[in-house]
Amino acid sequence: QAQLVESQGGSVQAGGSLTLTCTDTELTFGRFTMGWFRQAAGKEREFVAAIDRNSVNMNYAESVKGRFTISRNNTMSTLYLVMNNLEPEDTGVYYCAQTPMLQPSTLWFEYNVWGQGTQVTVSS
Repeated sequence: QAQLVESQGGSVQAGGSLTLTCTDTELTFGRFTMGWFRQAAGKEREFVAAIDRNSVNMNYAESVKGRFTISRNNTMSTLYLVMNNLEPEDTGVYYCAQTPMLQPSTLWFEYNVWGQGTQVTVSS
């Protein structure tokens, strides 16, 4: 089973940028659709972005469209999330996740492998 290791998050001011990475320690990374989810304190986990295994199809939550970009490097077994123009509402713990679904699912219960989570804090 894959183990997903996320990079350290960070703290930025509103309008700033951060890039998250997620590395799969197994050699099966390229076989799976990958996604990013986040969870703010006291709220449910929510979908952020997802990308299919060949980087053909991507999905984004409406709240991050035009600001966040998901990408992947299958050779490096790494998933990326570039976050620009960050807002305080983007604050939360960010998780990368893996799903056997072929399409970039927005549904958290379709993902069966999760990273440990990394904190992103955006101050106003």
